[in-house]
Amino acid sequence: MKHYFKHLPVLAVLVLFGALVLFSDEAAEGARQGLSVCAATLIPSLLPFFVLANLLASMGLPELLGHMAGGVMEGLFHISPAGAQAFFLGLSGGYPLGASVVADLRRSERVTKSEGERLLAFCNNSGPAFIIGAAGGVFQSPRAGILLYIAHVLGAVTVGVLLRGRRTELSAIDTPNLPEPRSFSAAFPAAVAKAVGSAMTVCGYVVLFSALLNLLTPLALLPPLPRAVVTGFLELGSGVSALAGLSPTPGALAAASFMLGWGGISVHCQTLGVLDGTDISCARHLLGRALCGLFSAGYTFLLARLL
Repeated sequence: MKHYFKHLPVLAVLVLFGALVLFSDEAAEGARQGLSVCAATLIPSLLPFFVLANLLASMGLPELLGHMAGGVMEGLFHISPAGAQAFFLGLSGGYPLGASVVADLRRSERVTKSEGERLLAFCNNSGPAFIIGAAGGVFQSPRAGILLYIAHVLGAVTVGVLLRGRRTELSAIDTPNLPEPRSFSAAFPAAVAKAVGSAMTVCGYVVLFSALLNLLTPLALLPPLPRAVVTGFLELGSGVSALAGLSPTPGALAAASFMLGWGGISVHCQTLGVLDGTDISCARHLLGRALCGLFSAGYTFLLARLL
C-alpha cells in the first residue's frame, strides 16, 4: 500500500498537467487574472516593503530591536532576542519574509530547531502594506484595512502565546554567529535584488494557482463570499481580490481576516521553499496559520461590530 501512496504526488501532477492541456484556454485566462493581481496589487504593495525590510535587516536594525525588546519577547513568547527579529519583520514585511528570517536564523545557528519551529507558527504573517493597501482597497476603506491589520497582529500574538514552549526549552546558543551590519552602499543593491527575487517568486505562485483555480468550474457557482473564501484558502491574493464589490460587513471582514491569517496553500508552498536546507518542520506553520486565521476572524468580527 505504501508503494502506491509514494506515487500519489506524481499522479496528482499528471492529472493537473492533463487538465492544463485539455482546458488551456481557461488556464490561460486564470493566469492572466493572476498577472493582473500581481501588477495591480501585489508588486506595488509588497516590493517596497521587501526592499526596506531586507535593507534594515542587512544594516542590523532587527538585531537592535530584538535586543531592546528581548525581555518582553522572552516573557511573552519564550523566545530569544534573535527570534524576536523574526516576529518584527514577519509582521512588517509580509509572506513569506517571516519564514525566510526564521530559516536564516536557523542556518546561522542563532536559534535552536525547537525555537525555530515555534517561531514559524506565529512569525510568518501578512504585512501592513498588503492588508491595508490591498485588503482595505477591495473594500474601498483604509479604516477596514487598519482594522484587519490590528486583528491580524492580535491573532499572531495569541498564537505565539498559546504555542510558546516552556522556558526550559529555550536553549540559547552561547556563541551565536552574529552577522556584521553592512554599509548602506553595499546593503541597498543587495536588498533590491533580493526583494525583486522574492516578489517574483510570490507572483509565480499567484499566477500558477490562479491558472489552476480557473479550472474549478463548480467554484463559479458559489455565492461571492464563499467563493472568495474557497479561493483564498488556496491562494491569498486571488481570494482577497475576489472580495471586490462586497460591502465591509462584519462577516465579509471576518472572511477576509481568516484568509489573511491562513495565508493560503500557495503561501505554505512558498514557506516550504524558503525552509529548504534547514531541519525545521512545517507542521507548526500549518497549525499556526490555521489558528491565526480563526483568531483573527474572531477578533475582526468583534471589532467590526463594536465600531
